[in-house]
Amino acid sequence: MPRLALYALIVCVLAVAAAVVSFVEGTVLIGVVWVLLAGLSSNMCWYYVKRGRATRRESVTG
Repeated sequence: MPRLALYALIVCVLAVAAAVVSFVEGTVLIGVVWVLLAGLSSNMCWYYVKRGRATRRESVTG
């Protein structure tokens, strides 16, 4: 797994945890912001994983 994908995955997990804490404490607006950040970092993680796979596949066949 590429390093940037790992960092994005860590941010995603932390954002989900922060969203849960925010919703439990009753701050819905901040919780929504954390959920949006989790979605963004999840998409970044998938992008970097796919880019890493494509790069490795290209270097093997190229």
